[in-house]
Amino acid sequence: MNMRRMQKLYCALALGAGVAGMPAAQAAGAAASGSIEAQYQSDVQRCNSGQTNQDRATCLREAGAAREEAQRKRLDNGQSANYDANATARCNKLPQGQREDCLRQMSSPTSVQGSVESGGVLRETVIPVPAQPSGAVPATTAPGAMPGAVPPAPVPPGAAPGTTAPGMPATPVPVR
Repeated sequence: MNMRRMQKLYCALALGAGVAGMPAAQAAGAAASGSIEAQYQSDVQRCNSGQTNQDRATCLREAGAAREEAQRKRLDNGQSANYDANATARCNKLPQGQREDCLRQMSSPTSVQGSVESGGVLRETVIPVPAQPSGAVPATTAPGAMPGAVPPAPVPPGAAPGTTAPGMPATPVPVR
């Protein structure tokens, strides 16, 4: 059985947005469990100990803003329900042969490595593809090819890829 490895690389720089949102994201989880104030105290403690990669004033300001938004129940702006619908809509626009793989990637990545703080998150999904009988032509497009694109001309027998065929000039000859 052939294995086709599909990798998605989502790189996010942690210069500002990822790290600055950390107290807000932690407060969002605390709001769900009903311990908004406990989460705020934890955020303040992290700010004071320098564990947030932010200056202290910015960190305390973010922690306070996250607490206020959690109390107003506005940390989750209702978009979390739309993420699945958006992913499905994107996959549904693909050709039938690629749609199932896309949905599988969106729903359950098999391994996740890295972090936003370290500079990137690598998600890898391994999808088994049944082996084809010898001489069979795959029904799907080659990786990296545009669907419906004209494939490159085959290399003539005896010629190495990247060279000209016997009897063909190395450079085009202008027709007059």
